[in-house]
Amino acid sequence: MDDRQPSSHESTARLTWGVGIALGMGAGVALGTALDNMALGIGLGIAIGVALMVVINLGLSRSARRRNSASGTDGGAVAHPDAEDGPDVDGGPDADGGGGDGGGGGD
Repeated sequence: MDDRQPSSHESTARLTWGVGIALGMGAGVALGTALDNMALGIGLGIAIGVALMVVINLGLSRSARRRNSASGTDGGAVAHPDAEDGPDVDGGPDADGGGGDGGGGGD
């Protein structure tokens, strides 16, 4: 069995799917009973559930971004520790782009 913990994004995704489908199916059964057409009610309930999944996911992701910005983290991608900050300008032979004699040599 896998002992790793799910990421916060995965937990949010699972939560939104579960809540959205549960509320949508509940609304669908209620609509199906009220309309005397269970198939139509469940179809409408699934549509409502998908809409709720999107709304809940947007709300949770926005609140997480606000929480991260308040704590000083951006919540975005983390740079790789070996990634360079910019172009290589160490003054080596490739700094002038030619790598040849460099124009400052001896006569």
